[in-house]
Amino acid sequence: MRMPIEELRQFYGEPSGRLVRRLLADRLEGAWGEADGCDVLGLGYATPWLGAFVGARRLIAAMPSGQGVEVWPRGARNRAVLVDDRALPFAAGSFDRVLVVHALEEADDVRALMAEAIRVLSPAGRIILVAAARGGLWARAESTPFGHGRPFTRRQLERLVREVGLEPAAWSQTLYVPPWPVLYGMADGFEQVGRRLVPGAAGLILLEATRQAYALARTAAQTERVPLLEAGLEPASASRDSRRALVEPVEHA
Repeated sequence: MRMPIEELRQFYGEPSGRLVRRLLADRLEGAWGEADGCDVLGLGYATPWLGAFVGARRLIAAMPSGQGVEVWPRGARNRAVLVDDRALPFAAGSFDRVLVVHALEEADDVRALMAEAIRVLSPAGRIILVAAARGGLWARAESTPFGHGRPFTRRQLERLVREVGLEPAAWSQTLYVPPWPVLYGMADGFEQVGRRLVPGAAGLILLEATRQAYALARTAAQTERVPLLEAGLEPASASRDSRRALVEPVEHA
């Protein structure tokens, strides 16, 4: 059963939620920039970050029926819709970017959800999955949305996207500070230290993926690597040496 929309809205209005919004926004901004001219879909509860994609041609928030829906953005024409996450009401190839947040962990059928997300993704589109990290403290904090449903490891996300026909392209982690408000003022310090010394303490994992044919073309042309690295999203194929043993290389079938 999904966390109700009212509880999600309340969480993101509290100090813990505001911290998550900021740290995750930093990763997404560098990875996708302003998304000029792109059609962007947020699946799950992605509205805290969708508004940052300045210049996007179209922004749609698709909220699963088990969660509920809210009007978004407030004070403007509504762009949020209640959906069955196993049968999205959009034509194939409708979106250049798909952001999946608060969707995987409590999905009844995670592969069906992913299949629909891929169906509506354009041939050269990019998708970022954001999920609670299995090894982090936030996945154990039931007072937050990340303490509900199933958390993931990086390898589980990579396996999931490959099973549905995508190829991992880049990844990152964030939210190293424990879910204790007394420490939130030191969150940026935890981010810097955590990435280098205790990567397993991250609260959130981000994985970017593309369609396999397009991913191979990007690798061959060596395109878009620098912006991803600047964003803190590491190439999914990075070697152990290039990441100073902080990530494992992706195993290609």
